[in-house]
Amino acid sequence: MRFLRLVGKSFGCSASGERLVSAARDGDLQEAKALLDYNPRLARYSTFGVRNSPLHYSAAHGHNEIVALLLESGVDINLRNYRGQTALMQASQCGHWEVVQTLILYKASIHRADYLNEATALHLAALNGHSRCIRLLLADYVPSNPNFCSISSKRSKNDKSVLDFDERALYGVINRPADGGVTALHMSALNGHVETVHLLLDLGASVTNVTLEDGTTVDLIGSGSTPLHYAACGGNVQCCQLLISRGASLTTENANGWTPLMVARSWHKDWLEDTLSQRQEGQAKFSPSPYLCLPLMSIVEIARECGWRSNDSLPTCSDPCVVCLERKCTVAADDCFHEFCTHCALYLCSTNTTSTVAHGPPGSIPCPLCRHGIVSFTRLESTKPILKEIARTSLSLPFCACVAEIPESISVETPFCKPDGAPCVPLSPFGSFRSLSCRRFHSLKLNPSLCMGSPDVSHSLVSRATDCSLQNQLLRCSRSSFRRSTSQNERRRWLCSFSRSVETGRG
Repeated sequence: MRFLRLVGKSFGCSASGERLVSAARDGDLQEAKALLDYNPRLARYSTFGVRNSPLHYSAAHGHNEIVALLLESGVDINLRNYRGQTALMQASQCGHWEVVQTLILYKASIHRADYLNEATALHLAALNGHSRCIRLLLADYVPSNPNFCSISSKRSKNDKSVLDFDERALYGVINRPADGGVTALHMSALNGHVETVHLLLDLGASVTNVTLEDGTTVDLIGSGSTPLHYAACGGNVQCCQLLISRGASLTTENANGWTPLMVARSWHKDWLEDTLSQRQEGQAKFSPSPYLCLPLMSIVEIARECGWRSNDSLPTCSDPCVVCLERKCTVAADDCFHEFCTHCALYLCSTNTTSTVAHGPPGSIPCPLCRHGIVSFTRLESTKPILKEIARTSLSLPFCACVAEIPESISVETPFCKPDGAPCVPLSPFGSFRSLSCRRFHSLKLNPSLCMGSPDVSHSLVSRATDCSLQNQLLRCSRSSFRRSTSQNERRRWLCSFSRSVETGRG
């Protein structure tokens, strides 16, 4: 009988997990909320075989609200499927920049590589030409510095303006090779994504990196190929011109002895003859990439520190955000000092596609009020950092075994065991209060400060009963009794005996 009961529970969890997977795939936010409220552990469910979690499905389909809901439920943000891909990789591959933004704000790792091609989220975004995802992936590496473009082009390590800029880290991330030595620039050049090639070059991608002979990737061009060889195979004229303008060599030969021009001829890209020929005079000049966004690092840091998902409307606010007119202002532009909410500042930085601003350096975004170039944001003095939100599973821990701090305004009703001498039912640390087989004691509430590890504040069981003698009995219960009970089972047994004594009036 016990075996059948366990099997039934496992089938029930599997069915609920499949329902959550369907809700994440279809974008059913209400269904996902109901299932996670019923059992927060369902967020860690993964499908059989491919091991895709609900986070993978919601990220791959661009359901940003469900992604945020799953992350707030405590799911592992870097969970992998059978191919070694994370949710950030799948969102970057599909071009869902809002999901990428949410995952980056929750500090998802951009350094994870899949098992098949050793490709990171940056490789997958460059493969499909998703420039918005690329600049979000590199938000922690591109400084909010007005001289960034000149620094990245000159590569001057003695410049004083580069003190806060870890150039080596950015160079290592953007030029990280995948299987066979293929970089993100190789992938975007081969597929003819001009905007992505432009952005990668402005961020410091190398035009001299070559592919390797060892690797599982089938290379039809040959090892030792530069991004220009790949651009010649892809056949895009602008990609070739961009690479040549940044110093790509026209005479470099790969392992097959082919120059970029010979690669273009072998793949019948005859229209590249003039571009890849050494007889051409002069080179095309390009302005900075329209997807370069310097204020992104500053606003991402503020959003992580002070939050960004506040949707509370402020109809009585005297100074609301000028963009949404709903939220209060939390940040200000450094140059023009106009104030915005964090949510709108993030949106402006993520969607900007302006290469140059009349009053600002390359990479700055235009202010929606004065059109002045914004290079960075600063937090207002009235904006206070917020504490980390409590995971949903923290409220499911049994009695005083919880470690997370709970706000004093929250009071959790305590389910005591049956007073009739029946054995106390073991409580699962991840179970829900609603699933317990104990009846609630109607006149007591457990003060959150009674939990071990909480601050030294008033520790007592607060009674709602009107009997003064019963109140005096409850107030004499102190924290020391719990501390003397070192094990969790002893604390449960003490609570059970205490509840039976209170009901029978024996104190």
